[in-house]
Amino acid sequence: MNKIPIADAPVFNAITVDVEEWFHVCGVDGIEPLSCARRVRGNVERLLAVLDAGKLKATFFVLGSLAADEPGVVAEIAARGHEIASHGYSHSLVGSLDPAAFRDELRRTADILEHLTGRRPEGFRAPQWSLSHARMPWAFDILIEEGYRYDSSCNPLPFVGDRAGSRTPWRIRRDRGDIWEIPPLVTPSLLGNLPTGGGWGFRFFPFRMIENTVCSLNSGGAPAVFFLHPRELDPAGPRLPMSRFREFVVYGPRKDAMERLSRLLSRFRFITLGEMVANWGSA
Repeated sequence: MNKIPIADAPVFNAITVDVEEWFHVCGVDGIEPLSCARRVRGNVERLLAVLDAGKLKATFFVLGSLAADEPGVVAEIAARGHEIASHGYSHSLVGSLDPAAFRDELRRTADILEHLTGRRPEGFRAPQWSLSHARMPWAFDILIEEGYRYDSSCNPLPFVGDRAGSRTPWRIRRDRGDIWEIPPLVTPSLLGNLPTGGGWGFRFFPFRMIENTVCSLNSGGAPAVFFLHPRELDPAGPRLPMSRFREFVVYGPRKDAMERLSRLLSRFRFITLGEMVANWGSA
C-alpha cells in the first residue's frame, strides 16, 4: 500500500457532491422516476452560490442518467470551474453489475460528461460505496483501462464498507497501472469508525468532533474528504417510503447541511480531488 507523499506544503481538504435526484436511493423499489418532481437543479445552484462566495472549488460526481436528463446542471457546474467526475450511469450497486456492464456504465457516463464539458472524467465514485478492492479487484482494472486516475468509493465503515480499511488515501497497484483510492472522512471511536464526513452523520454528530477529526488528519499530512447529496440541502424536500431504520440511515436528522458546510468552508482549505491527485503525482 502506497500512502500519499508527506510534504511541508499546507494540507488541503475536499468537498465532494454526489449529483443525483432525491429519489436516487439504492435498494428502494417501486419508484417511477419519470413521475417524480425534479429538485436537483435548485439545490445544486444553492451550493454553487456558497462555493462561489468562498472562491472554492469542489468535485461533483455526476450520475450519467441525470446528466442526460439535466445537461444544463452539468454545464453550469463545469462553467463555475468545478471538477466533474463520474458516479456511474444508472445508480446501480457495482456488485450487481458484471465487468461488461460496469465498463458500459463508465463509458456511457464519460461520453455524456465529455460532450457536456469537453473533458472526460478522471475520478469515479460508486453508488452507496459499493466498490471493494478485496471483493472486486476487476473493477479497478477496468477503471485504470478507462483512464481513471482516482476512485473515491472505498469507505472505512462497517456495513457499507470495510471497517478495517484505510482512512487516508492510498495507491492501488495493478498489472495494468495504478489508481489512487481516496476514502471519505470518518472519525475513529471505541465503537469503530463513525460516518462524520457526510450523510446523516455529518448532520448528527457534534461539529467539534468533525472539526477535531479534520485537524487530526491534516496534522498528519492527510486530507479530509467530505461528501454531500443535493437532497441534504433541501430539508423540506420529499422523502421516499422506507423502514424507520433505513429512513434514518438515508435522511438522518432532516435539517439543512448548509450551515455546517459554511462553517467548514471558512475554517479549512479546500481543492478538488483531481488537484490533489495531480499534486501527489508531482511530489
